[in-house]
Amino acid sequence: MKKPDETRELIIHRAMLLFNTRGIAATSIGDIMQATGLPKGAIYRRFDTKEAIVLAAFERAGRILQEAFVQAEREGTSTLEKLMKLAAIYQDAVDDPPIPGGCPLLNTAVESDGTFPELRQKAAEAYADMVRFVASILERGVRDKELRPDFDAAELASFLVDSMEGAIMASRLTGSNAPIARNMKFTEALLRSFMRA
Repeated sequence: MKKPDETRELIIHRAMLLFNTRGIAATSIGDIMQATGLPKGAIYRRFDTKEAIVLAAFERAGRILQEAFVQAEREGTSTLEKLMKLAAIYQDAVDDPPIPGGCPLLNTAVESDGTFPELRQKAAEAYADMVRFVASILERGVRDKELRPDFDAAELASFLVDSMEGAIMASRLTGSNAPIARNMKFTEALLRSFMRA
């Protein structure tokens, strides 16, 4: 089994933090050199371009969030609890998001629009994966007879993800977690409306 390249992993991790807090355009190779303590040659031996680093960093951020989602889903004992635990991942979006700088999907969607098609495609795939994950929980809730079957799981999942991303954005803009708290309150009320009596 091939040993992981620790230097490559360091570059990806530090770049992920920089891109998510400063933005892709505002982060230079020099910034990555400073954050890693590596010379330019050590970085370019592992990545041909800054864009390659961006893609690897986005994939890393996606894995971190996916692990958080899976963990939250496992901790819930009911469909409602599983979905509320997912929403709670960003409960403190202002001061303690899962990854410093906020939601990498939201940040990437804004920054890659029209300027980096490959990254935009990766972000679109990550969004679709997130919606499918939430839809699978809803579908399981219907099969387990916790939820009524009179809704489209994919549509509701998309709405839930979209509203959470909007609440994360509003929290970052206002510097307050109140939009997240409101979103969680109304998400819970909406989900309860689909529960079997």
